Amino acid sequence: MKCMRAIVVKRHGGTEVLEETEVAEPATGPADAVVRVRAVALNRLDLWVRNGVPGHTFPLPMIPGSEVSGVIEGLPPGTEDWAIGDEVIVAPGYSCGTCRACLGGNDALCNHFGIFGESSNGGYAERMAVPLRNLLRKPEALTFEEAAAIPLDFLTAWHMLLSRAGMRMGETVLVQAGGSGLGSAAIQIARLFGAKVFTTVGSPEKGEKARQLGASEVILYREVDLAKEARRLTQKKGVDIVIEHVGGETFEASLRALARGGRLVTCGASANGEARLNLRLVFFKGLSILGSTMGSLAELHEIMDHVQAGRLQPVVDRVFSLQEVAAAQEYLESRQNFGKVVLRVSDH
Repeated sequence: MKCMRAIVVKRHGGTEVLEETEVAEPATGPADAVVRVRAVALNRLDLWVRNGVPGHTFPLPMIPGSEVSGVIEGLPPGTEDWAIGDEVIVAPGYSCGTCRACLGGNDALCNHFGIFGESSNGGYAERMAVPLRNLLRKPEALTFEEAAAIPLDFLTAWHMLLSRAGMRMGETVLVQAGGSGLGSAAIQIARLFGAKVFTTVGSPEKGEKARQLGASEVILYREVDLAKEARRLTQKKGVDIVIEHVGGETFEASLRALARGGRLVTCGASANGEARLNLRLVFFKGLSILGSTMGSLAELHEIMDHVQAGRLQPVVDRVFSLQEVAAAQEYLESRQNFGKVVLRVSDH
C-alpha cells in the first residue's frame, strides 16, 4: 500500500489535534483524477472541523482543506480533456451532477452535496482524488498559492451577491469583515458589477487595503454603531444588501443597517451561530433574510474567466508550510489576516 503525508483530525480540540502522519494514498473511481497538491488555502470551515460545531457531526478522521491547487498526477484511461502534468484548481464542492438541483445550477441543494475537507478528505495532504468535473485550469499568471486562494470564497461571494441577493448596478452593498477571504472577494465582485461598496474592518490599515480593492466607504466596527453609520453614509436610507458571515450581535446590526426592501445574505457564523431577530424590523421594512452555501460549478467557471482576464484577483496575506499548519490556523483564528492564509504543501 502506497502512503503519503497528510494532516489528519481524529478528534475535536485545539491545534494539538492536527496530527501530521502517513496515510494511504487516495482511492480513485472511474471518473476521478489524482491531484498532487501544491497549495491549500485555509478557511473558517477548517477551524470548525477541528473545533467541532454543536449539533453537527463531522465524519472524523478527516483530512481538512477545501481550496486546493496542484498538478494532475493520475487520470482514468481514455480521458481526453486533461493530461498528466496539467496545473489545476479543484472546485471545493461536489454533487451528483444529474439531479434536478444540479441540472438547475443549484449544486448545494443536491442530496449528495459535499465539500472537500468537511464531508470527505481535503487538501492538507500530498495528494487527493477528485472527480474530473471538479477540475479547472490554473491561470498561468498565478502562483499555486494565489490559485488556491480563489475557489471557495469567490464562489461563495458570487453566489451570495448575484444568485441569492440579485444585486443590481448602482445598489449599495455592505460587506461584513472586509479583511476576510470572503470579504475581500465580495468587495471585488460587488464593484465589478457596479455596486457601491461599504465594508467593516478592525483597523485603519485593513481599511486602506479594502479601499484598494474597491470599497468606497470603510467602517471601523469597534468605534461606531454599525447601523447608524450605514444610515449616515446613505443619507438615512440604509444599504440595499448586507453580506453577513459573522453572526451573533453583528447579525442584528446588519438587519438594522438595511434599507426598506433590503436583503441580508448569510453564509456562516464565524463569531456565533446564535442571533437575536427583531421580527417587527423584518416585516415593517419588508426585509429578506437569505441563506447561502457555496455555489455551482457553472458559476465557478464564470469566475475563472474574470480571474483569467485580471478583473478579479486573489488576495493572499501569508503563506505557511504544511508543517506550520498549527501556526497557520492560529493566525487565521486571530483575525490578523487581510485576505487568505495559505499552506504550501510542496514545491514540485
